Amino acid sequence: MIRRAPLLRLAFAGLLLFAFTAATQESNPAAQANTAAPPAMAPDAPTAALRDALFAACSQSEQSFSKFLTARNADTFAHLTPSARVAFMKRFVLLNETGKPSLLPTGSGRPTIRCETPAGAAELQIGGAEISDNLAFLPVEVREATDTTGASVIRVQMGLVREKSDWKLLSVGLVLLDLPALAVEWDAAEMGSTERTAIDGLKKIAEAVEAYRRSYSRLPESLAKLGSPPRGSAAGPDAAGLLDADLASGTRTGYKFRYVISGGNNLGAPAKYEVAATPETYGRTGRRSFFRDTNGGLHGADRQGAVGSGVDPHIE
Repeated sequence: MIRRAPLLRLAFAGLLLFAFTAATQESNPAAQANTAAPPAMAPDAPTAALRDALFAACSQSEQSFSKFLTARNADTFAHLTPSARVAFMKRFVLLNETGKPSLLPTGSGRPTIRCETPAGAAELQIGGAEISDNLAFLPVEVREATDTTGASVIRVQMGLVREKSDWKLLSVGLVLLDLPALAVEWDAAEMGSTERTAIDGLKKIAEAVEAYRRSYSRLPESLAKLGSPPRGSAAGPDAAGLLDADLASGTRTGYKFRYVISGGNNLGAPAKYEVAATPETYGRTGRRSFFRDTNGGLHGADRQGAVGSGVDPHIE
């Protein structure tokens, strides 16, 4: 059984959080009436555009999907984090995974897209378009592919706007797709997740360093020494197999990690180390910088993207 209605209701609810008053930012039919009308287009052009947009959303093809966004939204979409771009495309289909789209033959003549993944499939049927000047509205029914009774059906009205002779996604229901506003909310939500992941990454690095010290009686020279050995090779001091590839390369989920050895001397004082995590894109992938001091204390503070230090507030 695939996850269907809860995911989809959440997806469309997320799109419906933004006021319709923002619609004038994208399209003002009254203003457009004062300009020369674009060439007439085939009545099924909005249907074809929505069909192709749903194909792209199913396959999570960012480049193809962005072609069906207004210029303002496409620019914001390009600057979203990769996970946010994928999350946005998922809002248009039933499934979490990347799917394989296909067009089903139907007796009604209505385009029906099937989005097939290893975990299951969803079907999205597009109804007849209502076109008025530069706006088009099309009903879409989304259901689990195995649903023969209609129990999982969710119905939504999709709006498109004609922009430079092409049809672009404008709204879900009566509410504008306002990606700049969505991006602010998504960045805030995602930063909480990436910051927690960064703290976990610091802890994992420290655990790997200590395991390396126990095995080889010294500290690793770099994070790379904690990574996996080549296939078919045994773990050793140059590739101890103690960290996942992303942490061993110094990056994970929007944060960069720095490992520094300090404190050793020729009089026998044991070497110590510090580990720092800083946002890859300050204000988008995270705000706080994190720091593990030589005594194992964890610190975190908004450093405007700079490396943290031991004077920053302690965190758990």
